[in-house]
Amino acid sequence: MKTMMEPTAQEIKEQKIYTEWGLSDEEYRMIEEDILGRMPNYTETGLFSVMWSEHCSYKNSKPVLRKFPVTGPNVLQGPGEGAGIVDIGDGQAVVFKAESHNHPSAVEPYEGAATGVGGIIRDIFSMGARPIALLDSLRFGELSNSRTKYLLDEVVAGIGGYGNCIGIPTVGGEIAFDACYEGNPLVNAMCVGLIDHKDIQKGQASGVGNSIMYVGAKTGRDGIHGATFASEEFSQEEEQQRSAVQVGDPFMEKLLLEACLELILKHAEILVGIQDMGAAGLVSSSSEMASKAGSGLILTLDDVPQRETGMSPYEMMLSESQERMLICVKAGAEEEVKALFKKYDLDAVTIGKVTDDGQYRLYHHGNEVANLPVDALAEDAPVYDKPRKEPARMAEFRTMPAYVPVIGDPNETLLSLLAQPTIASKKSIYETYDSQVQTNTVVRPGSDAAVLRIRGTKKALAMTTDCNARYLYLNPEIGGQIAVAEAARNIVASGGKPLAITDCLNYGSPDKPEVFWELWHSADGIAEACRTFETPVISGNVSLYNETDGKAIYPTPMIGMVGLIESHEQITTQEFKQAGDQIYVIGQTGNDFNGSEIQKLLTGTIQGQLTNFDLAVEKKNQDLMLAAIQQGLVASSHDCSEGGLAVAIAEAAFANGLGVKVQVELTVAELFSETQSRFVVSINSENQTAFEQLAGEQAYHLGEVTADSQLRMQAVDGEINLTTQMAKASWEEAIPCLMK
Repeated sequence: MKTMMEPTAQEIKEQKIYTEWGLSDEEYRMIEEDILGRMPNYTETGLFSVMWSEHCSYKNSKPVLRKFPVTGPNVLQGPGEGAGIVDIGDGQAVVFKAESHNHPSAVEPYEGAATGVGGIIRDIFSMGARPIALLDSLRFGELSNSRTKYLLDEVVAGIGGYGNCIGIPTVGGEIAFDACYEGNPLVNAMCVGLIDHKDIQKGQASGVGNSIMYVGAKTGRDGIHGATFASEEFSQEEEQQRSAVQVGDPFMEKLLLEACLELILKHAEILVGIQDMGAAGLVSSSSEMASKAGSGLILTLDDVPQRETGMSPYEMMLSESQERMLICVKAGAEEEVKALFKKYDLDAVTIGKVTDDGQYRLYHHGNEVANLPVDALAEDAPVYDKPRKEPARMAEFRTMPAYVPVIGDPNETLLSLLAQPTIASKKSIYETYDSQVQTNTVVRPGSDAAVLRIRGTKKALAMTTDCNARYLYLNPEIGGQIAVAEAARNIVASGGKPLAITDCLNYGSPDKPEVFWELWHSADGIAEACRTFETPVISGNVSLYNETDGKAIYPTPMIGMVGLIESHEQITTQEFKQAGDQIYVIGQTGNDFNGSEIQKLLTGTIQGQLTNFDLAVEKKNQDLMLAAIQQGLVASSHDCSEGGLAVAIAEAAFANGLGVKVQVELTVAELFSETQSRFVVSINSENQTAFEQLAGEQAYHLGEVTADSQLRMQAVDGEINLTTQMAKASWEEAIPCLMK
């Protein structure tokens, strides 16, 4: 197929074609006057447009990302490579990162979600790590909407389809439903891997004369301008942008994973650098590898493996075809690499070489089609400090009295809350994922955090994804603190010590001062919480422009966290174990209903101020929880979050069909308060004295676990009295019913 005539450099400038690719007039002027001293041609303009997109350059978010703590005594690799790496002792390390695939999933939910999973897996094994687990964090509109049901079905199928085929367990995640995500669902995927320190790789292309090799699947016309597509808002007319979505092949990726790990582990002496071809495909991987090494590159595009005919340099460089990696190998080792990849039926082709002049030069059919400074693409994108303005709603929220719900029938209220999609059981969703493949999964989906054992040791890893975007909508800074605190609480409740975080910062358009204000202040909250819990930000991703027809999503900075459990005996789950165990809550309960599930249930709105959150109290309660677990005093532990105490107690009773007899010095309404920093724990009677001595004033005795499968919670002004079976049915059947 013959490609259309490309516009000339003169036409691109005069007709401002560059603006259609996301470059501003001033950015074009910088390229022409400050960098090249001439008009860029069609290919060069395309290279700049993707590399200077928000998705690749972080030009709007760099000032925000500088707020985050990124180092720590155990951090072996912080932001800037394929993924972050944290030491876990014994010469081993954990590697993890999260990525968003929101825009592709809105138009092609199955492939959008599947290729999001594929991309994040490549980020992990490009570091030399073997991927051991996948998690996700999803946001959809309300389930009363048929389009939302379709998106949920397809996204879940895409995540499961790719992860299950490649043989990596999907072990955890979270899903929430709010109307603001209707046109713009969020699909965030996280991958966790294990590595020995000696095998850590960097994505660098150094050593003059060394070869640049392309390995993996062939290049097609899918995903061209995917990075630009991810850096602009949606409108209804843009639903058609399906060519910007890639198509994934998990079987090809499995071969690529094994081939790359064999190269890294058995041929380390010839490998100089390796990087995933992700967003902006060949151009980003090659220019970043050269820029990080301070070198230049010459690439011959005729040699790029192509699965379509007549592809132009522009199409080859910008394609985001999946299952491809770029490697730099020592000159003379090319045949060795080809032979290795041939065993796996994969292409391995030399497409260029490293130079020392700092220039990025592309050749096609014998002609030079691009010649620019490599740093101009990878490093020198403009950085914008966008204007910030407090949204009008903030002042309004400050004037509102604190919301306190009036509870009619306490039993009905609990049943209704348990059936709210954000609280309800996600079993019908995660059952479609294989969580047991590789047979390391100790705690499967459904508890506070997933837990995987580390073979050959007594250690285990706990992992979770968290964010309550409603809290951020009410107060971005405190909401940002709570997102990190809740992730840490889930890790601690499972017996783990939090290590570090990755994030997906999902927001609306940074060009709107109100949205940039949300991003700016939530980063302050996240950074402060990370310092408190000593969990640096080691990797992550920014996803802006999550808007449809001008309406932005809630600020949703998803926090992915991994923690270390020192010994298998300390692995703790949320469900009550046996009748006669004593139930406590660690942490005080206050009137915290703004942004809560009960506020949404009874009023249909989220409004008011966030109050009473204190990071020091949170840390103190988490330290107590972890100490009690490590001393062997705890039978079960559950983070108290959405829906409050009544929901947390009910959830802990469900798994083993037990009952509770609880009496509290609280109102019925306060049973549904969402005060932070609390854990619901059960303690075996023989450990009761030791636990009370350790906990002191921080824990409150609530009652005991019973054998009669009856949930009895007596408050000062009323009581909840339901069968465990009835409550569990409400919780388990809600989502399957809504999906019908």
